[in-house]
Amino acid sequence: MKGLIFSVKRYSIHDGPGIRVTFFMKGCPLSCWWCHNPEGISQQPEQVKVAEKVGDEEFIKFRQAGEYYSVDDVLEILEKERPFMAESGGGVTFSGGEPMLQSEFLLEALKACKETGYHTAVDTSGYSLPTNYSAIIPYTDLFLFDIKHLDDDKHEKFTSVSNTLIINNFKMILDSGRDVMVRIPVIPGFNDDDHHLEKIKSFISENRADNLRKICLLPYHRIGSSKYKRMNIPDRMEGVEPPSAERMEELKVFFAGTGIKVKIGG
Repeated sequence: MKGLIFSVKRYSIHDGPGIRVTFFMKGCPLSCWWCHNPEGISQQPEQVKVAEKVGDEEFIKFRQAGEYYSVDDVLEILEKERPFMAESGGGVTFSGGEPMLQSEFLLEALKACKETGYHTAVDTSGYSLPTNYSAIIPYTDLFLFDIKHLDDDKHEKFTSVSNTLIINNFKMILDSGRDVMVRIPVIPGFNDDDHHLEKIKSFISENRADNLRKICLLPYHRIGSSKYKRMNIPDRMEGVEPPSAERMEELKVFFAGTGIKVKIGG
């Protein structure tokens, strides 16, 4: 069995505790307007245009986004980074795309990582069958769980899917006792109005549990805009400016009212 992975990030410090290796798995059932990894949406390998500069000249080349890895391949990569992870209390994170789209491979990879002694994390949109989450819960130490919007109609408009399944899965994972970090992307014009922010804060407070470890506020950024141009994909966020540092600090104080630790960034 092999999994389709479009990027491997070593020495990652934003995808869970400590120094980690993050595997970005290809394929996503969502189509978020602000997605900064459009090369991770398709479930198939694809050629992606990459621009490189040498001095004042720009050169265009193509690379393949998506290669197949076995579980042994994953373990081989991790073994090379084990000293850094062990020293820092880090581990391995499976992100995407949406790793739950490759749930069978993910399950086998998580099992092998736990058997080999690694701390495991899964970064998820929450959009998958509950049975898929139930299968991986015993082998996942930490879930990085996105909460994008609580209004179902607006969630579907901006991500292409309903949030009902996501909310139910969030509650199920919390009930399992596994550690959870909530990730809230702060997207201007989508979920950053005061009324909705109050709703998210109330929702988190109502579902507060000892295993809800942290709230991560992820400010919208324009890093992915160049990818849209190279991939000839319409940029639906064109002209939208990221929230200011002052605004993010305000939101950090605001969400601290839940009694849960709050961090700006991953």
